[in-house]
Amino acid sequence: MEGNKRATMVAMGKALYRKYRSQSLDEIVGQEHITTTLKNALKQGRISHAYLFTGPRGVGKTSIARILAFEVNNLPYDEQGTHLDIIEIDAASNRRIDEIRDLRDKVHIAPTSAQYKVYIIDEVHMLTKEAFNALLKTLEEPPEHVIFILATTEAHKLPETIISRTQRFSFKPVPNSKVVAHLREIATKEKIDISDDALLLIAQHGEGSFRDSISLLDQVRGAHEKIDEAVVRQAIGVPPNEHIERICTAIASQNATEAMQELQAMYDAGYQPSQIAQSIGAYVRQDILASSQTNATSLNLVRQLLEVPASSYPGAYLELAVLEASTSVLPVPTKLVTPIAPTTQQSSPAPKTSAPKVAAEQSPPVKSTVKPKPNPAKAAGPDQATSTPLQADYWQTVLNAMKGKHNTLYGIARMAQPRFEDDALVLSFAFPFHQRRCNEPRNKQHIQDIVHQTTGKNVKVTCVVDEHSKPPKDTSTTPKPAKSDTLQSITSVFGGGEVLED
Repeated sequence: MEGNKRATMVAMGKALYRKYRSQSLDEIVGQEHITTTLKNALKQGRISHAYLFTGPRGVGKTSIARILAFEVNNLPYDEQGTHLDIIEIDAASNRRIDEIRDLRDKVHIAPTSAQYKVYIIDEVHMLTKEAFNALLKTLEEPPEHVIFILATTEAHKLPETIISRTQRFSFKPVPNSKVVAHLREIATKEKIDISDDALLLIAQHGEGSFRDSISLLDQVRGAHEKIDEAVVRQAIGVPPNEHIERICTAIASQNATEAMQELQAMYDAGYQPSQIAQSIGAYVRQDILASSQTNATSLNLVRQLLEVPASSYPGAYLELAVLEASTSVLPVPTKLVTPIAPTTQQSSPAPKTSAPKVAAEQSPPVKSTVKPKPNPAKAAGPDQATSTPLQADYWQTVLNAMKGKHNTLYGIARMAQPRFEDDALVLSFAFPFHQRRCNEPRNKQHIQDIVHQTTGKNVKVTCVVDEHSKPPKDTSTTPKPAKSDTLQSITSVFGGGEVLED
């Protein structure tokens, strides 16, 4: 009685992905291009000595490997049972040369009862270089009674000498429609009341993996009697669509304050930066696909969102990406412009060309870099040059120099509204986070050094918070010549400069 009760408890606690694992090649879903080929080969008796299964996780590589091992030996498939002639090796924990040497010595022993001795090596890419060399000799001259089935999620890490000695089968992610249909069958059998929208969200989160999708269904099955999309979102940490739509609308309307408020609201609700970045990226991606024109700002935002999960400070990186998109200017190739660095030496007038004239008409007035002749009535001592206030027009030159050396600091500094007061540089930020980061001694020193390198001035950097501050933008209202639209964007970003002719 006690034994039956214990067996019932074990059966009830079995994970769904194990309970509904395929038992034959006909039950495999989403990999018909592989199962059809293998079934035909089995019928015709064309058995290879080595197979290589590659593809993403949870798409059926190990299941097909086990089924194939039983099929080649004409044995009924039994997932729970073990067979002496079917050996599974986890290369992640048996990756050294000693284990492979032991395997190489044992392959020459004939099968105990089956026709073939089958070795299934999972995550084979984890083997060491020495282990691969030891395995290679066996793959080159295998005994007739031995079959190898290698499985990996990272085929690019395998030596070409190993790949060339196997029949390779490339598995692909399962389409969401097939995942949803399979999940619906499981939900019906398990009497799980779940909506189609919830199943679709599970399939999307599973990213083409049956195992991950079924595991998530198993996770949410006990959350509520009726499972809808909101329940699944809460379980996996996906932000609600309305939050994502509002933050994307704020970005599109260049409303940085509203975008940051929505971002903070999602933080307060417990959503993680990596998941928020993924949701925003998916939304922007759909917008790009639906639009007939590609927006450079959207592409740059998607690129930065992809880097959020790998960042050391994902929250800060996400904020910078959102703020940059909310205050961005259309980027232009830097090779078109050579910024003019300030100088205290008198220089000869630049030759008159049409290109600089157009740039001057389209951009805000740029202070001349030619030092005017001193007025005797206002003559000063030799230190007068170093005490002249630094011109704000050179702030973009400072940012350009900063971008190549300190990208993270550049992302923060470009959010500032600069103000130059004699030998002081005051940077005003709309958000305390950026003021604190920029106010760190190391970052302040970097800015001071770059200002000195680019302008020759020694300044003291002060960072303050001003909710009304905004990064400098082009406020020129001068009519634009029809053929110089590109120059307007150039001067908006870089200020006055020398335009190089093609």
